[in-house]
Amino acid sequence: MGTPAVLAIEQGTTGSTCLVIGEDGRVLGRAYSEFTQYFPKPGWVEHDADEIWSVTSRVAREALNAASTASGGTRADVRGIGITNQRETIVVWDRATGRPVHRAIVWQDRRTAGICRELKEAGHEKSVRAKTGLVLDPYFSGTKLTWLLRENPELRARAEAGELAAGTIDTWLIHKLTGGAVHATDPTNASRTLLYALESGGWDQGLCDLLEVPRALLPEVRRSSGDFGVSVGDAIGIEVPVAGVAGDQQAALYGQGCWKAGLAKNTYGTGAFLLLHTGSEAVASEHGLLTTAACDETGGPAFALEGSVFIAGAAIQWLRDGLRVLDAAPESEAMARTVEGTDGVYFVPAFVGLGAPHWEAEARGTIVGLTRGTSRAHLVRAALEAMAYGTAEVLHAQERDSGVAATELRVDGGASTNDFLMEFQAGLLGIPVRRPSMVETTALGAAGLAGLATRVWRSPSDFRAGIESTVFEPRMEATERRRLTAGWSRAVRAAKSWAADHDADRDRDAAVM
Repeated sequence: MGTPAVLAIEQGTTGSTCLVIGEDGRVLGRAYSEFTQYFPKPGWVEHDADEIWSVTSRVAREALNAASTASGGTRADVRGIGITNQRETIVVWDRATGRPVHRAIVWQDRRTAGICRELKEAGHEKSVRAKTGLVLDPYFSGTKLTWLLRENPELRARAEAGELAAGTIDTWLIHKLTGGAVHATDPTNASRTLLYALESGGWDQGLCDLLEVPRALLPEVRRSSGDFGVSVGDAIGIEVPVAGVAGDQQAALYGQGCWKAGLAKNTYGTGAFLLLHTGSEAVASEHGLLTTAACDETGGPAFALEGSVFIAGAAIQWLRDGLRVLDAAPESEAMARTVEGTDGVYFVPAFVGLGAPHWEAEARGTIVGLTRGTSRAHLVRAALEAMAYGTAEVLHAQERDSGVAATELRVDGGASTNDFLMEFQAGLLGIPVRRPSMVETTALGAAGLAGLATRVWRSPSDFRAGIESTVFEPRMEATERRRLTAGWSRAVRAAKSWAADHDADRDRDAAVM
C-alpha cells in the first residue's frame, strides 16, 4: 500500500487541474490542461461539456500516474475524490444517453441580462434576494436555464417529462465519474443558482416557478463532505468514493481553514473573491454583498458573505498584453518597487463594470491623476494597489454587515505570490495577511472535504497540520492609510460618474425615440 491520498479535481474556467494530495499535505502528482472557449456572440461564453470531461479525465489519469512515479512505482493509496469547480456554469444533458443537449453556458455569459431586467422590473428582486442571498444578475445559473428552455421549447417539454438533467459543473463531473449513477450537488454550488433557498437548505418551488425551471431537472443536494457515489473503473482508472464537493471559492475558504465566524480569505486571480465566514447564520447584506452557503470544519452546512472584484490580476495581464508595459506578470513586483508611490495615480480596472460593493455594470476602466511625470512603474504599481483597494472595500463592507472585525486576512491565488502586493494589502487593512506555503487552496479544500469523509485525515486539525504560512504584518501609518483610501474613493467616484452620464444619455435617447 502507498501513502493514503486524495485526488482533487479542480475544474476551472479555462482548464482543469488535478492534484494527488497525500496525508502529509504533499502534492504527489499534478497535471493540468486547458480546453476550448467559445464566444458565439458578443457577451456570450460557452464550453463544450464533453470536452471538459475528456480533459478532466485525462489530467486525472496523468496526475495519478505522476503520483505513482513519485512514490517509487507504487501507486499512492487514493481513497477518495474531491471536486471543486467554476460555480455558476450550467450544463443540461439527456438522462438516457448522457450527452449534453447544448453547450455549457458559462458564469461569465451575459445573454440573460434582459431576463434579469424583466424580473427586476416586475418587482421580484427583493424576494429573490431574501430567499437566495443573491442579486438578479446573469452571473448566476438560474436565468441561464430560463433562457435555454425559452429558446428551445422542445427541450422544455423533455425537461418537464423528466428526460433531461441539469447541473453545475460539479454535478456533470459526478455524473461522468459514477457512470450516470448519481445526480447530485452540494449546498455551496446549489446556492449559486437563484433556485436554492438558504433558510430551508433546498430547492425552492416558488423560485423554480418564477424562473420557469422544472424541478425534475435539478440534482439532489448532499452534504459537501460525504457520499457522492463511487467512480467507475473506466472513468479515470480507479474505483473510489467521490466524497467531497464544493464550489471553487468555498473550497478555497475551507482549504484556508476558515471554518468559523470572522475568518476571511481572498483569492487573487483574474478577479478577486473575498469570503468572510459567518458561522451558522446566513447574514443578509446591506452593503452590496452576497450571502452564500459555505462549510463548517466537518464539511457540514454553514454560511459566508462574499464580495467579488471582477478585475484583479487581469489588470496586470492587460498592462502586459494590451499596453506592452510588461513582458511578464512576475516583473510587476520589481517594477512597482522602483517608485516610492504612484505619484497620485489611481487605476480603477472596471473593464467589465464594478462588482461588490458598488454593482455598477456600466462603469469602465478609469485611470486618474496622470501627469507628464507618470511612468510605466507608476501604472504597474497603481494596478497592483487597485487589487488591495478593491479587497479592502469588500472586507470593510463584510465587517459592517456581520458586525465582526476581521483579525487577519488569509490569501491565495496567483497574485498572492507578489510580496509587494501582500505588504501593501496588510498596510491598507491594518491587519496581518497570511499566505500559506501551498497557494492552491481551492484544490486543497476539495481534498480536505473528501479526505475527512474517507479517513485520510481523522480530524480537520490533522488536515491542516502540515501547512506553513508567511505572515505580512501591517506597517502603514493610519494617517497614510486614510489618505490613500480617500484618493481611491475619489477615483471610484470618477468611474461611477462616467457610468451615470452614460445612463443619462441612454435615458435621453429613449425619450427622443
